[in-house]
Amino acid sequence: MYEMTTDEVLQAIEAKEDILLIDVREADEVAAGHIENSLHIPLGEVPQAVESLQEQNKKMIMICRSGARSANATMYLRQFDIEAYNMIGGILDWRGELIY
Repeated sequence: MYEMTTDEVLQAIEAKEDILLIDVREADEVAAGHIENSLHIPLGEVPQAVESLQEQNKKMIMICRSGARSANATMYLRQFDIEAYNMIGGILDWRGELIY
């Protein structure tokens, strides 16, 4: 499985790596707190976003509440040769700042 811990994601952000954070939670969950500069694409809309994500040509880190939905999104995007990684533990394990 293609995974990153929350600490690894935080380190990548702090190092200003060229990554794209994608939050696949529902709108009400995102409104309750999200990682700064993350792109909100609800899990059900990921298939429609494949082409635009392929054009980004970046390492993408998929985020959800606990890591389950983002794992599904990661495996789905990997089918299209998108460099996607699941942030294991999700927002529940996130130790960095959240935006409300």
